[in-house]
Amino acid sequence: MVSKRVMMFIGAMLIAAAGGAQAQSNLKYKGIYTAWRQSQHDFNLGKSTYNDNYYVQMLRLHLTFAANDHVRAITRFDMAQGWWGVDNADRTVDRIGKTGGSSLFDFKDTNFLFHVDQAYIEFDIPDTDLMFRVGRMWYGFGNKMVLDNNLDGVQMVYKNKIEAGWAKVSEGVDGLTDAETRDANGNIISDGNDADLLYISLKDKKGNLSYQAFAFYYQDLGDGDGTTYMPNDINYFRSRFTPHLSQLTCFGLATNYKTAGFNVIGEFNLLFGKDNVRNTTIGPKQLVDINNGDLSGFNLYLKANKDISSKFVLGGVLGIGSGDDDWTSGKGNVNKLRTSGFFYVTEIWEDSIMPDEEGITPQGLGAPNVRGYRELENTTLLQINGTLKLKKNLSLFASYTSINATQPIHAWRVDPATNTTVIEAASSKSIGNEIDWKLDWVIYPQLVFTFRGGVFFPGDAAGYLINGTNQFNDPAWETKTTITYKF
Repeated sequence: MVSKRVMMFIGAMLIAAAGGAQAQSNLKYKGIYTAWRQSQHDFNLGKSTYNDNYYVQMLRLHLTFAANDHVRAITRFDMAQGWWGVDNADRTVDRIGKTGGSSLFDFKDTNFLFHVDQAYIEFDIPDTDLMFRVGRMWYGFGNKMVLDNNLDGVQMVYKNKIEAGWAKVSEGVDGLTDAETRDANGNIISDGNDADLLYISLKDKKGNLSYQAFAFYYQDLGDGDGTTYMPNDINYFRSRFTPHLSQLTCFGLATNYKTAGFNVIGEFNLLFGKDNVRNTTIGPKQLVDINNGDLSGFNLYLKANKDISSKFVLGGVLGIGSGDDDWTSGKGNVNKLRTSGFFYVTEIWEDSIMPDEEGITPQGLGAPNVRGYRELENTTLLQINGTLKLKKNLSLFASYTSINATQPIHAWRVDPATNTTVIEAASSKSIGNEIDWKLDWVIYPQLVFTFRGGVFFPGDAAGYLINGTNQFNDPAWETKTTITYKF
């Protein structure tokens, strides 16, 4: 739990900002409180008992301290964020001598009483159109498909249109040294080199069309010891058979065309890079991909909504993400750098707000304990949806989604004799179908009660990815009840 000193400091900071400091700086604030009950069933498709019911809450504050019109200090933090009943248990040991209630997700601190997401300064350069940000802040593009994360670095903005920046994604092996450590035979056993990100983007609007063109380059120089920051050091499991990211380049274009009663969102990303780690085995946890060192991939996303009447909106989604049909050779597939899981199409299949990123619970089958795909990784989906306005303050959203794999997904098994993963010949592209719903009751403009959920009917490909076999095909379903207050 957070110490009394920390809590006293937070209280003093807020009092000073709202009171005595008001004369010297302009305080602006906004925030959100959300609490929800989640009920998840058969997320492992019936392989074992899976009936989880739990409650979660979070209070998030976003504060801006402006000394004048040109300099601002900005922070965002979460308070009292946690699972009801976990009581902020220490992840190392609990009352009965086992690991704490959140130990599945390593030593992330998002379930403690105070967690800082962002802290940076933002300032204009006198007599220019330049603005700079320095500190820990958000990095991301478009629909949050390829990058969506809080990172440490510097951002430069020109005329609120052109933006460029750098981020220190990883400082080696949690130390200041960039040195390599070698054994007596000269083999590298620890590589302390860093991982860095460079990016540039252009945002503009022409009539009813707004767009963002962007590019980024990521390089991890610490791969000499056979590991990279992603996926080895981020401390949660991504989907199975993930390549190491030694280098990654991405070019993307996100657009939004909007007229009265009609809206189309689109995005296309092209990615390519290098995996310099020469794996010879996938390993017992099926974490990494075996490839020839070359990585490539793409994402295509289209979402449209049309007002049919004053009470009904018809919509559709098309998503195509590249995949890899051979986890033991050839090129590796890559669809993103790092995301927090806020790209949304379905409730269960790809939806996953990560517990060590922005959220606190595994939301969908893309969570680390299930390890399905997230975003559009090796996924081709088509959705039809509709939103019905039942009353002025009551609306119902429903959708049907057909989901297939872009490249066939193979069955796999773990050889007990060697404790290694064996890829088998059987394969499938049929991930499954999903039906979702979302009922929103706007109690006040800032206060909304939501009841949502979905049912996922798995195909053979989902079984192969999650369990290695199509033997288990029970529908996965969940319900979620949420109260949200924005201020």
